[in-house]
Amino acid sequence: MAKAPLSDAIHPVARTPDEWSAALAGLGERPFRALEVFRWIHRRAELDPERMTTLPKSLRAALFEGATSVGQLETSHRAADDTRKLLVTLRDGAPIETVLIPRVSGPGSAAATASEEDADASAADDEDDDEPEATTAAARVRVTQCISTQVGCAMGCVFCASGVAGLKRHLGPEEIVGQVLLAKQALDPGEELRNVVYMGMGEPLHNYEATRRSLELLTHPEGIGLSKRRVTVSTSGLVPEIARLGADFEGQIGLAISLHAADDEQRSALMPINRKYPLAELVRGLAAYPLPRRRRITIEYTLVAGHNDAPSEAKKLVRLLSGLRVKINLIPMNPISASSLGPPAWERVLSFQEVLTSSGYSCFVRRRRGDDVSAACGQLALLGAKPKVRTFTRSSSPGKAERG
Repeated sequence: MAKAPLSDAIHPVARTPDEWSAALAGLGERPFRALEVFRWIHRRAELDPERMTTLPKSLRAALFEGATSVGQLETSHRAADDTRKLLVTLRDGAPIETVLIPRVSGPGSAAATASEEDADASAADDEDDDEPEATTAAARVRVTQCISTQVGCAMGCVFCASGVAGLKRHLGPEEIVGQVLLAKQALDPGEELRNVVYMGMGEPLHNYEATRRSLELLTHPEGIGLSKRRVTVSTSGLVPEIARLGADFEGQIGLAISLHAADDEQRSALMPINRKYPLAELVRGLAAYPLPRRRRITIEYTLVAGHNDAPSEAKKLVRLLSGLRVKINLIPMNPISASSLGPPAWERVLSFQEVLTSSGYSCFVRRRRGDDVSAACGQLALLGAKPKVRTFTRSSSPGKAERG
């Protein structure tokens, strides 16, 4: 008698080993099969049950009925610096983008220095990294993956292409983790996925439950097994969810804040979310985040020519961040078709950085990676979205928006 197909109440890729154990018990399978299936999916990145050769055929058939698919890798666009932008089509046809960023170091160099390291690749590598660097010719290339959590985005930041068409839908945890599984299959020989940053399309904390479960799956020791300190979640400043993230993972998950301005009027004009969670409230939330010893919050600051790039703005930033354990990544704005804004001159970037470093902050300028294939920070966009040019206008007083 054929076994009933596996229930899809929880997508197979989103199941923990304990949930696999409960699901397989209904099929009469022995308990050890649960961990075996979980390892096939997450450790080996195998999404085709027919290739799970250690499983009995009857179980493989049941898994097939449970639809382990998370989507399909359609195209890969390689930049001159070997950054790759991957287009993934989800099961309902929705397109999302994810980016692979190989670590850059020169010939004979043991590693890139902190100032050379691209911020996406260094966000999860804090100063307490005690792992020795391999220096042999056979050393594997460390890769950081930037993943998406939504189709589109609801935040409406004026310098970011992801929200041009607004929010279409949230991703499920299987679709978030699925980007990593598909990307692992697309790594070049000699490459190793070491860091994951939630800095792609969408606001991760706006899709909190799916983000939380995806973090649990990516860091599970029987699966992909990423160290929590090698995973960073970036947010535009959803204060209650920042607190939830800190509590749920005891501060072990890296936190990056898209700040981009040091006063409420300017930040509200750049980022509408500031009207709901003004800077004073955000700073209180950051001060309460349970940082482990020797860890820092990453402050992301996009420099927009003529708006937030003056030395006086840097001095405001110094005052705003006083007392917080942070490091600062400066991001000269990457051009997007939906905005007439652009980056400042390089001399102005360096002047801004000098104010911060002379005040005692670790401050790095993010090197532009993958911009020739629109894979740089702020350039990931919903395929087919009609560009609508956004303008920068000063807003009314923050904090007046109705809170949801």
